Amino acid sequence: MFRGILIEKDDSGYRAEIKDIPEEQLPEGDVVVRNIFSSLNYKDALAITGKGPVVRRFPMVPGIDLVGIVETSESPLYKAGDKVILNGWGVGETHWGGLAEKTRLKGEWLIPLPEEFTPLQAMSIGTAGYTAMLCIMRLEQLGMTPEKGEVVVTGASGGVGSIAVSILSSLGYEVVAVSGRDAEKGLYLSNLGAKEVLPRSEFDSPGRPLGRERWAAAIDVVGGHTLTNVCATMKYRGIVAACGLAGGMEFPATVAPFILRGVTLAGVDSVMCPREERIEAWQRLARDLDKNKLEQIKATITLDEVSAYAEKIMQGELRGRVVVDLGG
Repeated sequence: MFRGILIEKDDSGYRAEIKDIPEEQLPEGDVVVRNIFSSLNYKDALAITGKGPVVRRFPMVPGIDLVGIVETSESPLYKAGDKVILNGWGVGETHWGGLAEKTRLKGEWLIPLPEEFTPLQAMSIGTAGYTAMLCIMRLEQLGMTPEKGEVVVTGASGGVGSIAVSILSSLGYEVVAVSGRDAEKGLYLSNLGAKEVLPRSEFDSPGRPLGRERWAAAIDVVGGHTLTNVCATMKYRGIVAACGLAGGMEFPATVAPFILRGVTLAGVDSVMCPREERIEAWQRLARDLDKNKLEQIKATITLDEVSAYAEKIMQGELRGRVVVDLGG
């Protein structure tokens, strides 16, 4: 038996509870991992609270992230004792995820834990930091360099945004963060490297098809009107990496930024990203992320606190990353 959060849906309704789960109920896979840490992301909060259509099979263990130690392996990629990371691949949606003490997974979904990171540091980064790095890599692939101008990061006090601000500033970019008016959040983002913090109210309402040119590049985790307004204020041939939809799936825009200013809107997906690119992203994180800033970004909780913190995420009350200690 092992402890985990189990989401069930039946005639009694939808519920997420901590349970003792028999090991024989583990899903199919060729690697069994004893989880050390997981994390709590927006998608996990949607699944646990039932406020979003995340879970596609029941029962389900949520948790899109995990870091742990291989217990048994039938995969040629791993052996018992190897430390591994998992991000995405539909875990917590269609396959049991990381918010349990143990899981069984496909070996090709896992990557080795870089020796530069402890397990706690790896989950302080998690899917959020890995996604932030994929966005930065995409901007670079499309020609972005620090001397081209300011980079705006929306949803900057969240997990993706916090780590994006930190990495971009360490790479020499002038970073402008978009977040709430909370003075504490402003200080937090300034300490991560933002040169300016703008209120999200300037971005989350309908705007003009084109605005004053300002941004050379952008990382957007919000979507909706925020993404529309970012695109409308990009410089000529600016680049936007879009990776989230916290503000909605709609994109109420015109083609004006794209055909009059040559703006590029590049989508970034972290869930099904190829294994080789995942490994590259984690190698870049090991090189470019200031690990000392992780203490500012993360909070650590226990499995018993997950449901309460999921509600806080849904209310927008948290910043940075929430790491779940599984006692591994």
